[in-house]
Amino acid sequence: MSILRNVRLAATTIADHLTEAPFVLALQILRRLPSTIVRPAASGLASLAPQSSSAALLLASHAAGDDAGLERRFENALRRGPTPEHARKAAEVALAAGRTEWADRFLSRATESTQLAATTARRRWYDGDMTSAVDVLRGQPGNASKQRQRLESELRVFQGWRPSLASTSMQPEPRRVLHLLTNSVPHTGSGYARRSHSILSAQAREGWEPLAVTRLAYPVQIGVLNARDTDVVDGVRYQRLLPETMAKSMDGRLQQQAEELLQVAREFRPSVIHTTTHFVNGLVAREVASALGIPWVYEVRGQLADTWASTRDPEAKSSERYRLFTEREADVMRSADLVVTLGESMKRNILAAGVPEERILLSPNAVGGAYLDEPLTHAEARSALGLDSDALYIGTISSLVDYEGLEDLVTSFALLAPRLPKLKLIVVGGGTAAPALRDQVRRLGLIDSVLFPGRVPADKAQLFHQALDVFVVPRKDLSVTRSVTPLKPVEALASARPVVASRLDALQEIVHDGVNGRLGEPSDPVGLAEVLFEMLEDDGMRRRLGAAGRQHVLATRTWEANAKACVQAYEVLASNHTRRAS
Repeated sequence: MSILRNVRLAATTIADHLTEAPFVLALQILRRLPSTIVRPAASGLASLAPQSSSAALLLASHAAGDDAGLERRFENALRRGPTPEHARKAAEVALAAGRTEWADRFLSRATESTQLAATTARRRWYDGDMTSAVDVLRGQPGNASKQRQRLESELRVFQGWRPSLASTSMQPEPRRVLHLLTNSVPHTGSGYARRSHSILSAQAREGWEPLAVTRLAYPVQIGVLNARDTDVVDGVRYQRLLPETMAKSMDGRLQQQAEELLQVAREFRPSVIHTTTHFVNGLVAREVASALGIPWVYEVRGQLADTWASTRDPEAKSSERYRLFTEREADVMRSADLVVTLGESMKRNILAAGVPEERILLSPNAVGGAYLDEPLTHAEARSALGLDSDALYIGTISSLVDYEGLEDLVTSFALLAPRLPKLKLIVVGGGTAAPALRDQVRRLGLIDSVLFPGRVPADKAQLFHQALDVFVVPRKDLSVTRSVTPLKPVEALASARPVVASRLDALQEIVHDGVNGRLGEPSDPVGLAEVLFEMLEDDGMRRRLGAAGRQHVLATRTWEANAKACVQAYEVLASNHTRRAS
């Protein structure tokens, strides 16, 4: 029966996207499929009609990473004078691909389309003009009316709506903690999921009993139709909230999630609830903890309003969405009994939001498990991966998104390749920037020297760390990158590999110039190439910096140390709540 339930949940999600945003759905599906399948298929489809500007072929060009081909098709469409409906669909594709300048040009040609309001609303929503997007849809029939209701619901949440739960009696069980997560292993292999699993495992080793509960309808909503109600990974239990039916609106789903989480918590009887960014998790955890009369912890892993703004024009930071997003995050942080975060840069932002310093705990990205073992040699790791043992390798393991600055890394590699004939570049991971990066490599004639393995399991990621001569973090200078400390360079240092990173506050908490790596100016591929050249020419320097990096990480950044500090804080919170209750 569970498979039938899961199919119904997935079908509901697909149906909602098909009626409201079919092109966004198509791109999401394509991004989840292996690039080794998607890119050749999309390229083949695009080659069948190189001059066509149909919506399907526009999508195919984007999925194939053919930016030049996409531009050409957009230009052809405008030159031929598209019908209003064709122009609207082209605007939808452009918007789904983040090409707002083209979306605006096509929308100006779509004024007579009967569905113009829906696309105009999506365009305004993209810019963060939430109220205006809702207003555009007022009085519109059919699917546009459903779209308005959905956007109104999300706007209510951003404006301060919260779930409503009645107080209920429960006797907490000591040394039990319930974690509310957005996603998790084994279905998601992101840094978020891996950090969560490392924390849960380490807390279990400290004598606590953790239970992780993931968001409503996960992982069915990401396409895992055979999902079970419970997964156990390395002894850690992950419980899923998979209802027979799901509310249509955002506030309705959060209310449903809060009610289901409350039921789980009453059965599990935790003494603490712990959740993570972003604020919707906090809304649910706060109300469940309040209903049960127990403390709750909010873990700030990112500046997600800034992450959203980083993919848009600078004006996004003046938008309604950005303002409401930051207000809700600040409100949730201030109401938590304890705020956990990754580093000093993020701590400063939390202090600025009005959280007292005594309610903030640092829990940096760290390592454990196999990373504590002596790393393999370069030759051993390369042999395991089928790589050339005599080559020089630079690269990164990352989410392939714009703010990571990976186009600068490719440019730097292009400058270095003629000077270092044995040099290779490895870019491990997936994300929205992957097609453009592959296209850049193709245009520079570097296909034979650059490897894109895609997303890989954790054990294989560790092999890639050990295969590299230098790990590179070329992040752009943005609010989000100045504050958020990533996990992957910590793992590289634990692997005794030096790191070259952009000179940003958050990265300088990890990389100490001349001690365990080098720093360069962000968005300066020429300067980055020179720093890399110096390191690649000096094997002794690389080994010295790598050894120092591993020693420092093992002394200061382990999941065991984090877990000890966190469960001590849990004990204090639970004890204080018990005294207040009595």
